[in-house]
Amino acid sequence: MSNNAEFSNPPVTVTVTGAAGQIGYASLFRIAHGEMLGKNQPIRLRLLEIPQARQAAEGTAMELADGAFPLLESVNIFDDAEQAFEGANVGLLIGSKPRQKGMERADLLEANAGIFSVQGAALNRGAADDVRIVVVGNPANTNALIAASHAPDIPTERFTALTRLDHNRAVAQLAQATNSRVGDIRRMTIWGNHSATQVPDLEFATVSGRPAREVLGENGLGEEWIREDFIPTVAQRGADIIRVRGGSSVASAAHAALSHMRDWIHGTNEGNWTSMGVVSDGSYGVDEGLISSFPVSCRSGVCEINHELKLTQDTQERLNTSVSELRDEREAVRAKGLLGPKA
Repeated sequence: MSNNAEFSNPPVTVTVTGAAGQIGYASLFRIAHGEMLGKNQPIRLRLLEIPQARQAAEGTAMELADGAFPLLESVNIFDDAEQAFEGANVGLLIGSKPRQKGMERADLLEANAGIFSVQGAALNRGAADDVRIVVVGNPANTNALIAASHAPDIPTERFTALTRLDHNRAVAQLAQATNSRVGDIRRMTIWGNHSATQVPDLEFATVSGRPAREVLGENGLGEEWIREDFIPTVAQRGADIIRVRGGSSVASAAHAALSHMRDWIHGTNEGNWTSMGVVSDGSYGVDEGLISSFPVSCRSGVCEINHELKLTQDTQERLNTSVSELRDEREAVRAKGLLGPKA
């Protein structure tokens, strides 16, 4: 691995779970190249896998070595969560149990609770004081809540869930509809759960500094397009990709996870925000303590919910439905005794 003497920053330890899976594989080389934390930030990678996938992770580590990444100081592989999270500054919790045929959502929650409770406890025992965690494995919001509940010594706001992929999908749909570049779109928002109940919201979005609704109108698109096309397309995009390509989103999910962490650590652009699943403070009718997607602005490693937005009645009703789903997920896990002491 590299000699980091040429870099001024001390190395950051990044733990990636499910490292031999497709999203993990798609993430690791970009992390090593500096696309998540910056081109002057040395990295120590710690890869966590189940014992059956350890050999595949070893092959990934060999490829990482062959990449000769100047920022990559070391790669270590573990099948024990406590060892993997020792000293972690950043955690990408990608690995989770996928939903299988005939499995109810409650069964999926219970299966993943066994994974994320162990990882939350391991983070609590060994992670660095400044650790930041994004949960990618679905159901991401409640998996993040489970992990946080088993880490009483880590501030709950350090646990987040990935809704940046939904955010990016919404940005792309608006850009396509308005014949714009994605870089022209600002202030897109995803509310609620990372599920089919999520609420894509372009009420506050702008296109080249102009209100998105105004630009859509000039393109002959109005409320019907938003209600019948934009919202369902974004909410069902994951299912559509599975239908078309025969597998779930991989590269776009990896890109979203890295973008989520990059913005958290380095900050969002002035006057803009992103969407993250973060612990609710009770805003917008979301139960305090639930992990829900909100519009957030990040500065100096801290992300804050934007509290100044007035939701339309339709958006609030949709959000209430998504919150009800989050509440049901929490109670289903609680009923099984799978939430930790901080729940």
